[in-house]
Amino acid sequence: MKTYGLIGHPLGHSFSKGFFTDKFENEEIDAEYLNFDISTIDEVLDVIASNPTLSGFNVTIPYKEKIMPFLDEVSKEAREVGAVNVVKVERDGTHITLKGFNSDTIGFRESISPLLHSHHKKALILGTGGASKAVRYVLQQKGLDCVFVSRYTRPGTVSYKDLDADAVREYEVIVNCTPVGMYPNENDCPMLPYEHLNNNNLLYDLVYNPETTLFMKRGREQGATVKNGLEMLLLQAQASWDIWNL
Repeated sequence: MKTYGLIGHPLGHSFSKGFFTDKFENEEIDAEYLNFDISTIDEVLDVIASNPTLSGFNVTIPYKEKIMPFLDEVSKEAREVGAVNVVKVERDGTHITLKGFNSDTIGFRESISPLLHSHHKKALILGTGGASKAVRYVLQQKGLDCVFVSRYTRPGTVSYKDLDADAVREYEVIVNCTPVGMYPNENDCPMLPYEHLNNNNLLYDLVYNPETTLFMKRGREQGATVKNGLEMLLLQAQASWDIWNL
């Protein structure tokens, strides 16, 4: 039996564990998927050493960037993004090689591409974590100018308080890469001037629970196109499996 898993902290409910457990059962794959809640990134070495059948693992917050120094190889895309969320473990006797990839880019690209139109020239990316870097990478490849939005003004970002009517009309694509609005805090949403959105706006929320976040609901009320992150999650999970079985 091969073992796969997820490292992060805290993990709580794991989409990946449910996805792969169902996949292995439905497709009669002799494998298991485990959650490894580690309090520091250094513990990843203990996870690998104590699980000799571990063939690959996903990486979630807060370790998508911190995992990179532990890897022997990093794909060109993951290196350019600056974050890894898939690691392939290759074993040759006692020698172990760790290879890092980014499947967030694959999932996001395939999910948002059908929604992008010629008038979508600029994007606001809410949040500055590992997932936001994958989002920026994809959107820039698509030719969009991107600006990060954070709670604090810092180099390369703007703060939420700086966003006004002109901003959300100029930056028609808005992607929420924060957990704001995620269950059980579904009555929360990022601080935006929603009243100034219109049907040219595209609001994409990486959150998938609830199915329709308040961010999406308020955008839809103004005529914006909205989408949640479930399809992206499914696509990136399948991409992880493909990477592990290259």
